[in-house]
Amino acid sequence: MGHRGDTASCLPLLLLVLLLLAFCRGRVVRVPKGPLIRVVGTEVVIPCSVSDYDGPSEQNFDWEFSRDTDFVRIVSTWDSTFTSEEYQKRVGRGDIKLRRSSNDAVELVIRNIQPADQGRYKCSTPSTDATVQGNYDAEVQVKVISDGLSVSGSKGRSSMPLRLSEGDSFRLRCSAVTTSPEHTHLHVTWQIKSGSAWRDILSLTHEGKFQPGPGYEERYRNGDIRLDTGANDTYRLSVSQASSADGGAYRCLVSEWVRGADGSWQRIQEKSVEIASVSIQRTALDVVISTSNVSVTERDSLDLTCNITTDRSGIFQAEVMWYFSASPDDTLADAQLLLSMDRDSVVSDSTLISLSHVDRNSYRLLVRDVDVEDSGYYFCEAAIWVPLHNGSWHKVVERTSAPVSVVVTALEPDYDVFLNASKTPKFSDDPTELHCRVTNAQDTEANLRFAVSWYYRQRLRSDDVVADELLATMDADWTLLPGDRSRERIQNGEIIFSKKSADTFSLRIQWTSESDRGDYFCVVSAWSRHRNNSWVKSKDVTSAPVNIFWATQDYTLTVEAVKLKPFFVAGHTFEMTCKVSSKNIKTPRYSVLITAEKPLTDQSSPNGTTRIISLNQDSVVRLEDWTDQTRVDGVVLEKVQENEFRYRMYQTQISDAGLYRCVVTAWSPGGGGMWREAVNGLSNPIQIDFQTSGPVFNVSVHSDSPTIYQGEVADLLCIVTMEGMALEPDDMSFDVSWFAVRSFALDREPILLASLDRRGIVTQSRRNGSSDISLERISPLEFRLRVHGCEDHDFGNHYCVVTPWVRSATGVWQREPDIRAKPIFLSVKMDVLNAFKYPLLIGIGLATVIGLLSCLIGYCSSRWCCKKEVQETRRERRRLMSMEMD
Repeated sequence: MGHRGDTASCLPLLLLVLLLLAFCRGRVVRVPKGPLIRVVGTEVVIPCSVSDYDGPSEQNFDWEFSRDTDFVRIVSTWDSTFTSEEYQKRVGRGDIKLRRSSNDAVELVIRNIQPADQGRYKCSTPSTDATVQGNYDAEVQVKVISDGLSVSGSKGRSSMPLRLSEGDSFRLRCSAVTTSPEHTHLHVTWQIKSGSAWRDILSLTHEGKFQPGPGYEERYRNGDIRLDTGANDTYRLSVSQASSADGGAYRCLVSEWVRGADGSWQRIQEKSVEIASVSIQRTALDVVISTSNVSVTERDSLDLTCNITTDRSGIFQAEVMWYFSASPDDTLADAQLLLSMDRDSVVSDSTLISLSHVDRNSYRLLVRDVDVEDSGYYFCEAAIWVPLHNGSWHKVVERTSAPVSVVVTALEPDYDVFLNASKTPKFSDDPTELHCRVTNAQDTEANLRFAVSWYYRQRLRSDDVVADELLATMDADWTLLPGDRSRERIQNGEIIFSKKSADTFSLRIQWTSESDRGDYFCVVSAWSRHRNNSWVKSKDVTSAPVNIFWATQDYTLTVEAVKLKPFFVAGHTFEMTCKVSSKNIKTPRYSVLITAEKPLTDQSSPNGTTRIISLNQDSVVRLEDWTDQTRVDGVVLEKVQENEFRYRMYQTQISDAGLYRCVVTAWSPGGGGMWREAVNGLSNPIQIDFQTSGPVFNVSVHSDSPTIYQGEVADLLCIVTMEGMALEPDDMSFDVSWFAVRSFALDREPILLASLDRRGIVTQSRRNGSSDISLERISPLEFRLRVHGCEDHDFGNHYCVVTPWVRSATGVWQREPDIRAKPIFLSVKMDVLNAFKYPLLIGIGLATVIGLLSCLIGYCSSRWCCKKEVQETRRERRRLMSMEMD
């Protein structure tokens, strides 16, 4: 029990320690870890920063200095009167200043530091925190030592001029020594100044590592750039294979480094001395081909000479390479290397090309048995090599000559080309065949092949110039390359190109159309085989054109419609014939279409014309817009003779009234067994008119309550009335369809709600909401639409469309025109009381349950959670009761 009590008593102490650790964060002022060792006369920069502070983001800083115990104020970022009298002149001259690097950091800058500036420097920040926490100042020790670094050139000379030739080597020396009392290291860097800025060449760092400058890494790895140390603290720079980029002023830059208290290296001073001014004399080299543009006949020899001149003296060797290029603008990477002669006069191997060294400065290229592919541009490239001290060779200069144009003239064969037509069309779709022959050929050996290209030119009556259109090309390998005009027809087999013999080519059009009329000609190309077994075109010969033309006359087509019966009544059979006659059409066939022009009151054909039935040129019958399922077999179209067609319509209805015509299309045989449309014809109209004295029907829509609330039932009545002759209920029937337009105005497409046909079958459309629809007949002339459980989207204009059916005296049902009623607007309102009744009851119930649950939680908490652990004595309880009594 005692240990448990000790543990319980330690818990509050542990929590207090944790809270103190959590809230002990405060302002932190930092300066570098000292001592800072600096050289007299140099510029000193001491940074100071603050973190973990409150208040504004930009903080102020005060700097003070002490040699012994007391601090003297130097400079402040916010108080201009802070500076003490002994520092006012140096601060005014700018020898001592503050340089802000960020909102929470500054740098104290002291120019030309002196031994009297050695001491402690304190950086302070005024408090902007809500509570005083952390440190508000920091000190750093600065130690000023004497300048013991000296840097000089070779033998005391500050700078000397050097004149070198390209490819030579040179060495430069500088001396650097320090007598500093501290343990310091030297960092030596050789630099060059070829423009306005100095660039690093090679460094020996204070850590004893060699570090090449940018652009000198490769030369350092190859050993062309070296830095060596010698006696008397000398540092020697060696440069091999000097180029023009090595010209300029050279200096030796030496910096002194010391390791700080934190282990990092700090540069305390830097000195330099210019050693030499180096100028590199570039080696002059001129490369010229002795001849200008050359023209050579095929199978002759090509002779070119490359002359080189240079101002280089002493020992050197020349290297020469000959190149060939198809374009004068090609680079060496794009050109083809023909032959090369290295500095040891070794020539690369070639069969038909030779390279010889005529004299010290002349190199001759000889190409034997040239052909057309050797036409192009030739140029030579020369390079000068000089020996180095280690026995290797170095290339000092390289030049390329201007290109020389060489044209190799081909030995053209001699031949003629003749084009004739073996078949010409008399009518459209007749075949056409042309033959292109090569005649009088002088050279028909195996090294010569003929290729042909076929062209078409449209012939116009005016003098307009028409471009030639390529039909196809058969190349030297006899591969057919179709043109854009005939590509598709070649793939379909409508145009055939072939080679009849070694000197004869043919073009055949299987079915010539009117667009094929015009001039045709062929171009025969001669291709010669060259020494690399490639084929090169040497000559083109064009034939005289052949005109393909035939006289044409306009197609004519006449169609006459005849009604076989002078008159008839509804329910009888309507019959008409269509007789066709044509001219200037080759072996025509006809397709027939029967159309009816109904009155504009017919809702099924808004444009007034209905396509009923058709018969194509292959005598295949098709129902077009005839959709009456009860009369699928009610129309018949048949071919009586080659140019006569008969149309029958059984059990005619009153709704069939209108004008009937025959639309005839004449077809003629086309290419590939296909039929081509020639001309169209329209017959005279045949009228079907029924003289009836039957009743006249009217339709209206009625509702006792067009405005209802959501969830109620809407009743809409469609009432049919008759005028004129009265009919028995069994002699009439109706198709009823209900539509709705979901807008206040009739500016949207109507939506079909439900329909009831004359046989009593009800059809409903799909619905998205929860409301339902029922449609029923309540009397012979009244039809009721009910919308159960109306929703807000059931509003809109509602109307019905009625199609009357009347039974004639012969017992045949006749369809009357559709009748549309005027719409009635149905408005659906929301019942506010019912809409909020259930949410209100649910809210009251939830509030009551939450209140009871809160009371229960409070009672349980006061009963068990807040009960004291220590038991009271009876005496204490009696004392409490006595106090209550008082």
